Amino acid sequence: MQGREGLVPEHESGIQTNTESSTECSSEAETIKLFEEVKNRLLDVNRWHDLAGAASATFQLTNEKGDPVERSAKTGDHFRIDIPGPGTITGEGDDWVRIEKVESSHDLAAILVRPATNPKNERKDIAHFFSEASTSSFIVKRDGNKITAAVYGRNEKPNTNTEKVTDKIRNAAIAAGAISGLSKLQWKSLVNGLVKKH
Repeated sequence: MQGREGLVPEHESGIQTNTESSTECSSEAETIKLFEEVKNRLLDVNRWHDLAGAASATFQLTNEKGDPVERSAKTGDHFRIDIPGPGTITGEGDDWVRIEKVESSHDLAAILVRPATNPKNERKDIAHFFSEASTSSFIVKRDGNKITAAVYGRNEKPNTNTEKVTDKIRNAAIAAGAISGLSKLQWKSLVNGLVKKH
Protein backbone atom coordinates (compact mmCIF):
# COMPACT_ATOMS: atom_id res chain seq x y z
CA MET A 1 0.00 0.00 0.00
CA GLN A 2 2.38 2.68 -1.16
CA GLY A 3 -0.31 5.34 -1.56
CA ARG A 4 -0.30 7.94 -4.31
CA GLU A 5 2.41 9.63 -6.33
CA GLY A 6 4.78 11.77 -4.28
CA LEU A 7 3.55 10.59 -0.88
CA VAL A 8 6.35 8.04 -0.49
CA PRO A 9 9.65 9.34 -1.92
CA GLU A 10 11.98 7.02 -3.85
CA HIS A 11 14.41 5.11 -1.67
CA GLU A 12 18.01 5.84 -2.66
CA SER A 13 20.28 5.11 0.32
CA GLY A 14 20.29 4.28 3.99
CA ILE A 15 17.50 2.21 5.54
CA GLN A 16 13.89 1.86 4.43
CA THR A 17 11.05 0.58 6.62
CA ASN A 18 7.43 -0.40 5.95
CA THR A 19 5.06 -0.76 8.90
CA GLU A 20 1.39 -1.59 8.28
CA SER A 21 -1.75 -2.63 10.14
CA SER A 22 -5.21 -3.38 8.72
CA THR A 23 -8.74 -3.98 9.90
CA GLU A 24 -11.73 -5.43 8.05
CA CYS A 25 -15.26 -4.08 8.43
CA SER A 26 -18.46 -6.06 7.91
CA SER A 27 -20.21 -3.55 5.64
CA GLU A 28 -19.56 -0.55 3.42
CA ALA A 29 -21.42 1.71 5.85
CA GLU A 30 -19.25 0.56 8.77
CA THR A 31 -16.11 1.00 6.65
CA ILE A 32 -17.01 4.57 5.64
CA LYS A 33 -17.82 5.52 9.25
CA LEU A 34 -14.64 3.98 10.67
CA PHE A 35 -12.46 5.44 7.91
CA GLU A 36 -13.63 8.96 8.77
CA GLU A 37 -12.53 8.30 12.37
CA VAL A 38 -9.20 6.86 11.20
CA LYS A 39 -8.53 9.92 9.00
CA ASN A 40 -9.29 12.22 11.92
CA ARG A 41 -6.92 10.22 14.15
CA LEU A 42 -4.14 10.49 11.57
CA LEU A 43 -4.50 14.26 11.20
CA ASP A 44 -4.76 14.79 15.00
CA VAL A 45 -1.01 14.45 15.63
CA ASN A 46 -1.29 15.60 19.25
CA ARG A 47 -3.26 12.40 20.10
CA TRP A 48 -0.78 9.95 18.52
CA HIS A 49 0.80 9.20 21.89
CA ASP A 50 -2.61 8.14 23.24
CA LEU A 51 -3.05 5.78 20.28
CA ALA A 52 0.46 4.28 20.46
CA GLY A 53 0.63 3.77 24.23
CA ALA A 54 2.61 4.88 27.27
CA ALA A 55 6.06 3.73 26.10
CA SER A 56 5.86 5.67 22.84
CA ALA A 57 7.11 9.10 21.83
CA THR A 58 5.01 12.21 22.47
CA PHE A 59 4.06 14.34 19.45
CA GLN A 60 3.14 18.03 19.55
CA LEU A 61 1.84 19.66 16.39
CA THR A 62 3.16 23.20 15.94
CA ASN A 63 2.78 25.93 13.33
CA GLU A 64 5.71 27.00 11.10
CA LYS A 65 7.09 29.11 13.97
CA GLY A 66 7.12 26.17 16.40
CA ASP A 67 4.15 27.38 18.47
CA PRO A 68 1.86 24.55 19.69
CA VAL A 69 -1.50 24.27 17.92
CA GLU A 70 -4.64 22.22 18.59
CA ARG A 71 -6.02 21.36 15.14
CA SER A 72 -5.56 19.02 12.20
CA ALA A 73 -2.12 18.89 10.58
CA LYS A 74 -1.46 20.93 7.45
CA THR A 75 1.45 21.50 5.05
CA GLY A 76 4.17 23.71 6.58
CA ASP A 77 3.44 22.67 10.16
CA HIS A 78 6.04 20.95 12.35
CA PHE A 79 5.96 18.06 14.81
CA ARG A 80 7.92 18.47 18.03
CA ILE A 81 8.79 14.91 19.08
CA ASP A 82 9.79 13.91 22.59
CA ILE A 83 11.26 10.42 22.36
CA PRO A 84 12.19 8.43 25.46
CA GLY A 85 15.84 9.18 26.34
CA PRO A 86 18.13 12.19 25.96
CA GLY A 87 17.27 14.96 23.50
CA THR A 88 19.42 17.31 21.42
CA ILE A 89 20.73 20.75 22.32
CA THR A 90 19.76 21.96 18.84
CA GLY A 91 16.20 20.73 19.30
CA GLU A 92 16.00 22.00 22.90
CA GLY A 93 15.44 18.44 24.08
CA ASP A 94 13.22 17.32 21.19
CA ASP A 95 13.41 16.10 17.60
CA TRP A 96 11.72 18.20 14.90
CA VAL A 97 10.16 17.37 11.53
CA ARG A 98 8.39 19.59 8.98
CA ILE A 99 5.26 18.54 7.13
CA GLU A 100 5.95 18.68 3.39
CA LYS A 101 2.56 17.40 2.24
CA VAL A 102 -0.89 16.62 3.63
CA GLU A 103 -3.49 14.89 1.50
CA SER A 104 -7.05 13.84 2.35
CA SER A 105 -9.81 12.29 0.23
CA HIS A 106 -12.71 9.84 0.58
CA ASP A 107 -10.37 6.81 0.48
CA LEU A 108 -6.93 8.09 1.53
CA ALA A 109 -5.20 10.48 3.93
CA ALA A 110 -1.46 11.05 4.22
CA ILE A 111 1.19 13.15 5.94
CA LEU A 112 4.75 13.33 4.55
CA VAL A 113 7.40 14.68 6.93
CA ARG A 114 11.15 15.34 6.81
CA PRO A 115 13.67 16.13 9.62
CA ALA A 116 13.92 19.88 10.10
CA THR A 117 15.65 22.66 11.98
CA ASN A 118 14.15 23.80 15.27
CA PRO A 119 11.92 26.77 14.35
CA LYS A 120 12.19 28.06 17.94
CA ASN A 121 15.87 29.05 17.64
CA GLU A 122 18.37 30.42 15.12
CA ARG A 123 20.45 27.25 14.74
CA LYS A 124 20.58 25.87 11.22
CA ASP A 125 21.38 22.29 12.24
CA ILE A 126 18.74 19.64 11.60
CA ALA A 127 17.18 18.89 15.00
CA HIS A 128 16.52 15.18 14.51
CA PHE A 129 18.46 11.93 14.86
CA PHE A 130 17.96 11.19 11.15
CA SER A 131 19.44 13.32 8.35
CA GLU A 132 17.48 15.75 6.18
CA ALA A 133 17.42 13.16 3.36
CA SER A 134 15.18 10.92 5.48
CA THR A 135 11.39 10.97 5.19
CA SER A 136 8.43 9.38 6.95
CA SER A 137 5.08 8.92 5.19
CA PHE A 138 2.03 8.31 7.40
CA ILE A 139 -0.83 6.94 5.28
CA VAL A 140 -4.33 5.58 5.90
CA LYS A 141 -6.27 4.03 3.04
CA ARG A 142 -9.65 2.42 2.42
CA ASP A 143 -9.89 -0.43 -0.10
CA GLY A 144 -13.31 -2.09 -0.19
CA ASN A 145 -14.14 -2.98 3.43
CA LYS A 146 -10.47 -3.01 4.44
CA ILE A 147 -8.76 -0.06 6.15
CA THR A 148 -4.96 0.05 6.33
CA ALA A 149 -2.65 2.40 8.22
CA ALA A 150 1.04 2.54 7.34
CA VAL A 151 4.29 4.33 8.06
CA TYR A 152 6.96 4.25 5.34
CA GLY A 153 10.48 5.37 6.25
CA ARG A 154 12.82 6.17 3.38
CA ASN A 155 16.52 7.11 3.11
CA GLU A 156 17.00 6.86 6.88
CA LYS A 157 20.56 7.72 7.95
CA PRO A 158 22.00 9.11 11.21
CA ASN A 159 22.27 12.90 11.40
CA THR A 160 25.91 13.50 12.27
CA ASN A 161 26.14 16.81 10.39
CA THR A 162 25.64 18.99 13.47
CA GLU A 163 27.83 21.51 15.30
CA LYS A 164 27.36 20.05 18.78
CA VAL A 165 29.52 16.98 19.46
CA THR A 166 27.04 15.76 22.09
CA ASP A 167 24.26 15.95 19.47
CA LYS A 168 26.37 13.91 17.00
CA ILE A 169 26.91 11.17 19.59
CA ARG A 170 23.26 11.20 20.68
CA ASN A 171 21.93 11.17 17.09
CA ALA A 172 24.19 8.26 16.11
CA ALA A 173 23.06 6.26 19.15
CA ILE A 174 19.33 6.99 18.73
CA ALA A 175 19.48 6.37 14.96
CA ALA A 176 21.23 3.04 15.57
CA GLY A 177 18.42 2.08 17.93
CA ALA A 178 15.80 3.19 15.42
CA ILE A 179 17.50 1.31 12.60
CA SER A 180 17.79 -1.83 14.76
CA GLY A 181 14.02 -1.92 15.21
CA LEU A 182 12.96 0.48 17.96
CA SER A 183 11.25 2.88 15.56
CA LYS A 184 9.46 -0.10 13.98
CA LEU A 185 7.95 -0.91 17.41
CA GLN A 186 6.87 2.73 17.81
CA TRP A 187 5.24 2.83 14.38
CA LYS A 188 3.61 -0.60 14.81
CA SER A 189 1.94 0.65 17.99
CA LEU A 190 0.77 3.78 16.16
CA VAL A 191 -0.67 2.03 13.08
CA ASN A 192 -2.43 -0.51 15.31
CA GLY A 193 -3.95 2.39 17.27
CA LEU A 194 -4.99 4.24 14.11
CA VAL A 195 -7.12 1.39 12.72
CA LYS A 196 -8.43 0.02 16.01
CA LYS A 197 -12.22 -0.29 16.31
CA HIS A 198 -13.43 1.42 19.51
